[in-house]
Amino acid sequence: MVTPQVAHFTDPFTFSNGATLDQHTLIYETYGELNAAGTNAVLICHALSGSHHAAGVHNEAEQRPGWWDLAIGPGKPIDTDRLFVVSSNNLGGCDGSTGPTTPMPGSNTPWGSQFPQPQVRDWVRSQKLLAEYLGISRWAAVIGGSLGGMQALQWAVDFPDWVEHCVALASAPGLTAQNIAFNEIARHAILSDPDFRGGEYLAQSALPARGVALARMVGHLTYMSADGMSDRFGRELREESFSPDGNQERVFQVESYLRHQGDRFSTRFDANTYVLMTRALDLFDLSEGYPDLATALSKATANFLLLSFSSDWRFAPQRSIEIRDALMATGKPVTYANINTDNGHDGFLLPDPTYERLLSEWMQRVGPSS
Repeated sequence: MVTPQVAHFTDPFTFSNGATLDQHTLIYETYGELNAAGTNAVLICHALSGSHHAAGVHNEAEQRPGWWDLAIGPGKPIDTDRLFVVSSNNLGGCDGSTGPTTPMPGSNTPWGSQFPQPQVRDWVRSQKLLAEYLGISRWAAVIGGSLGGMQALQWAVDFPDWVEHCVALASAPGLTAQNIAFNEIARHAILSDPDFRGGEYLAQSALPARGVALARMVGHLTYMSADGMSDRFGRELREESFSPDGNQERVFQVESYLRHQGDRFSTRFDANTYVLMTRALDLFDLSEGYPDLATALSKATANFLLLSFSSDWRFAPQRSIEIRDALMATGKPVTYANINTDNGHDGFLLPDPTYERLLSEWMQRVGPSS
């Protein structure tokens, strides 16, 4: 059982684009206990559609545990018998932290489309505020997959004295043009929904569910591999096949699966947040402000673990190899492995004996030795 907690910050927070929040809130969860020396704290950074709820359950009726329960808990790779784990919902999110769904100061009107565009470095600075709020002065490790891995890397560059170990899973130093294109298609699906209403749908009691569902279908498709989809669905028809509009159309299992994923997501995740998160992905460039990636990473003092997944074509193994090579060029300690799997980009979230064993063994070096 875990209970979400809330941190309120009353000092102004300025985003990279110059916009300011007079005050803001972060919702977070913790697992395990912080030791007296404060040397066992681990930060978990979530990906695009993740949240602060990374592990455990909130109540006995909750059927699905947190999104990375696979890895976090007693005796698991990120062992909460040894480590104090912190997971927060990013600023601009829709799961309790200040974002487009929360009211503007002095108003009952949601921020909506007026919420400032965050960037990865903004999330890192807000997470640093949370660490200080919790009495943490250094992370034994900062860990994340995909967009979460980008945050972990940004932490290592922007605040090197804070990060002892950096774990980036299925990540990249910046998006390819193809990745940006997929994000634009997803955003266009949302913006084109008549119920989006310029981003002010909540204030007008509307919901762009069709646009969000389509955006999720596009995104979810890219997180899977061709072989994984073939193994799971093939060309099988859904049992008692029918189409949603009532026509006697044959529906393949993969169609039914994507529709289900889209429909479920459309009522859970906020449309404005999805637009902001995908744009933050597009804007991320770890080498921004530096001559090249190696120069940026030369500031880091952390030990690095980089894992890629062989069938991940959204964040292909070559992107992790770019980071590895840049670290090696500057003499930084780095461990890299490519996990052979058909799980695609979702590989960092799904069970795999090799992946789990490697992560578990590497994590033994994190935190106090006894």
